[in-house]
Amino acid sequence: MSLSSKYNPAETESKWYARWMEKGFFRGRVNPDKQPYCIVIPPPNVTGVLHMGHMLNNTIQDVLVRRARMQGKETCWVPGTDHASIATEARVVAMLREKGIRKSDLTREEFLRHAWEWKEKYGGIILEQLKKLGASCDWERTKFTMDPDYYEAVVDVFIDLYRKGYIYRGLRMVNWDPVGKTALSDDEVFYRDVPSKLYYIKYPIEGSSDYVTIATVRPETIMADTAVCIHPNDPRYTHLKGKRAIIPLINRTVPIIEDEYVTMEFGTGCLKVTPAHDANDYELGLKHNLEIIDILNEDGTLNDKAILFVGEDRFEARKKIAKELEAHGYLVKAEDYTSNVGFSERTDAVIEPRLSMQWFVKMKALTTPALENVLNDSIQLIPPKFKNTYRHWMENVRDWCISRQLWWGHRIPAWYNETGEYVVAKTREEAEKLFSEKQIPFTSLRQDEDVLDTWFSSWLWPIAVFDCSVFKDGNKGNADLNYFYPTNDLVTAPEILFFWVARMIMAGYEYRHEKPFKNVYLTGIVRDKLGRKMSKSLGNSPDPLELMSKYGADGVRTGMLFSSPAGNDLLFDEKLCEQGRNFANKIWNAFRLVQGWSTASIPQPEENKTACLWFENRFNQALAELDEHFSRFRISDALMTVYTLIWEDFCSWYLEIIKPEFGKPIDEVTCRKTISFFESQLKILHPFMPFITEELWHALQQRSDNDYLIVARWPQSGKVDEGILEEARFAFQTVSELRNLRSSKGIAPKQPLTLYVTDESRMPASRFIPVIKKLGFVEALHTGKPDGSGALTLLVNTTEFIIPVNGQINREAERQALQKELDYQRGFLESVNRKLSNERFVSSAPAAVVENERKKKADAEARIRALEEQLSRL
Repeated sequence: MSLSSKYNPAETESKWYARWMEKGFFRGRVNPDKQPYCIVIPPPNVTGVLHMGHMLNNTIQDVLVRRARMQGKETCWVPGTDHASIATEARVVAMLREKGIRKSDLTREEFLRHAWEWKEKYGGIILEQLKKLGASCDWERTKFTMDPDYYEAVVDVFIDLYRKGYIYRGLRMVNWDPVGKTALSDDEVFYRDVPSKLYYIKYPIEGSSDYVTIATVRPETIMADTAVCIHPNDPRYTHLKGKRAIIPLINRTVPIIEDEYVTMEFGTGCLKVTPAHDANDYELGLKHNLEIIDILNEDGTLNDKAILFVGEDRFEARKKIAKELEAHGYLVKAEDYTSNVGFSERTDAVIEPRLSMQWFVKMKALTTPALENVLNDSIQLIPPKFKNTYRHWMENVRDWCISRQLWWGHRIPAWYNETGEYVVAKTREEAEKLFSEKQIPFTSLRQDEDVLDTWFSSWLWPIAVFDCSVFKDGNKGNADLNYFYPTNDLVTAPEILFFWVARMIMAGYEYRHEKPFKNVYLTGIVRDKLGRKMSKSLGNSPDPLELMSKYGADGVRTGMLFSSPAGNDLLFDEKLCEQGRNFANKIWNAFRLVQGWSTASIPQPEENKTACLWFENRFNQALAELDEHFSRFRISDALMTVYTLIWEDFCSWYLEIIKPEFGKPIDEVTCRKTISFFESQLKILHPFMPFITEELWHALQQRSDNDYLIVARWPQSGKVDEGILEEARFAFQTVSELRNLRSSKGIAPKQPLTLYVTDESRMPASRFIPVIKKLGFVEALHTGKPDGSGALTLLVNTTEFIIPVNGQINREAERQALQKELDYQRGFLESVNRKLSNERFVSSAPAAVVENERKKKADAEARIRALEEQLSRL
């Protein structure tokens, strides 16, 4: 098979991906004779398109799956998408708005028809894009969280948890998203510091000319105040006990109450109590039986109960009421202040605390096994630094608000009669039966309008992708579930450790009495090279498809992995993809070099014998390192091990050693060995660079119909002869030093040299002498010292080489260079001696450290003696 002079990624990638799909290599099936290996994809939002975070996450998953497949395991990587209630509904509403249609003008059924049309048109884009990356998912198993069987499973779980007493409905203060117009769980709110104002407002005291000053960052809510609160032990306000205050502008009186909740040192030590619009005030309101006045609409505008600025947005109302307070003499001052404000994780809207009737899950019982099995490492978080964060969250978890005021999603299976009484049932018929059994009168029933939180469906993902019927009583699961569950590794981002990972663990123990996965590999955030988070607004987020078009999928995959330590952020630079492309070209050209050689039945040269023996040991050493890195999920380090082996050891040294003279053949033994080495390297590179490796696998030799690299056997590590590896390091350093000497002394690169080694016992690489001769262009290597005084010296570790040059050297320049090196070595020796003369260091440092210092001393002394001899000869 002839190869073009340049690697063409686009042609190669489409060809081999189609072949892999055609051969069914991605399919995972129950096979009792094989060990299962399973990963479930973190389902991207159905609204999503590929971004750099997806690239990193799915590249890592594909690396793990491809290696497991080559290890002979039955692999199953399950793909799919999440319905993403808030995000998808927002997209559909925006699409309809462009067509002049308002959601409020549609029935629920009409809106959902538009939503499904949108999903069918755009919902699969990201999965198709993942194929460009080379993702070897079992596409026949593709799952969507609103597939009919999945939908039914979510409803089954709601009913089950409700019957167990874990789900309840209640009026609670919730996080309200005025843009999404829905409640959010605590985990869907993130906080950031925002520049604000602290307003000091006078509240007159009823029946007197006195007043009290209250500091607040939310003057727009004073119309919802139902009390003023002071600390019972605050001497400043003793005279106010039992009195009433007047709310500015609207002149409504409210009681002055006492509670130790008030912080006397904050602001004025006097608190306005607004139970409808602050979680802490709500608790105070319950405690003191205060009236609750909600002055905000669901979109964040002021309603009729506000009396003032009705219909105005809350933030516009804040500005206007501040001016009104100032105009009427109520505003004492406004100070700059930094507020810690909650924002919606989905819409970035400022969250509004709001009293609302919602559905909740009691978390305490569910979290117990989920916490215990992470802390005892039954489930391992990688890196383990996240265990403390996980524990803190799980030990302080609050009940989970699971209802959302949306139409797109899994509708809550609760049914109400005309008076608001309800039952939980799967169908209207079952609900009617329950009402009748409980002897609750009804004429007609209506289903709850709300849908469930997206995470309430995705927490079932590792189970439901295999069997959605398992959540019914007595169902022990189908063959797929019992074979592939628990899955092996989950690769995801730390920011959804609690949204998703923790909840999947809860669901796993609740419904399978077993962990859902063994390891959780937490990737970092992909940032630009300046450390900024990638975003469209900054213009620093490259299009992954454009990157793959420019550098090839293999180049981008390796570029992402060159610097992606688990749990730490990745500083992405496009030059990394260029480095990946260069690596692909290096491999391509190495193969073209080997392919161009002719063979002959000639004796194997000594340097080739040594090279083959060395590289076999070097490969075994690298393979052991590689397997160790994989066992510890050091994916970036694993790639660098393969990269170094191929680029430096194979291309820069091995091929240079065995390369025949131009126009001459190579011996058959070395050629066969080289092809075998190439195959072994393609195997360990394949998980990282699947396309070019499959291409070269088939170019190496004629293959049978199913002999594909993707299913080739992963190499087994053999014994490592450390001696030959040490000799090789010395030989290669000698060659490098010879090349440097030629460059610095103006000696032609290929001018033959004669070398003398002054002490044969210090020559630790006798079998590499043919290698040194070939690569260093050395025509002879003798023991002893040459006659005459015109010579250069070369120190490799403590071995001294002398090179006669027949008076072609500048003695003074050489003397100065040697003296400079001698001064350095003497200084270095002095520092080592100081350390070794320190009794505290010698007695307390580990023995290996002390021994290493003694070796440094011996080496330095040997180099000093050699340098002094060289100077004396000059």
